[in-house]
Amino acid sequence: VQLQASGGGLVQAGESLRLSCTTSEGTLSNYHMTWFRQAPGKEREFVAALTWNIGRTYYADSVQGRFTIARDNAKNTVYLQMSSLKPEDTADYYCAATVVPDLKGIVTMSRAANMKFWGKGTQVTVSS
Repeated sequence: VQLQASGGGLVQAGESLRLSCTTSEGTLSNYHMTWFRQAPGKEREFVAALTWNIGRTYYADSVQGRFTIARDNAKNTVYLQMSSLKPEDTADYYCAATVVPDLKGIVTMSRAANMKFWGKGTQVTVSS
């Protein structure tokens, strides 16, 4: 499955942005979906996850309360709604999909090594 992420851009601190992740191959509703990000010079880090079965969500502490992950199965799309953006949110954002069982919650979903499919990043820049 080739994922396509889009929606990145340049915004000012405090503004909002919505990222989208979709594919023309298969159905995203069959996968747990996640978002990761990687800032320049830093390692890739987990942002948010949404399980396919009961729609459980997980968030990194740094984005809890500001970001929301959701899916629209009719559009075969997963979104990351980002609000109250901060300069430290500046990064390339990647969507990823996995079928690994959600056995340990965020511990499972936040491991990049558990992701089976990745999309190319979309760049988000937040100016102060």
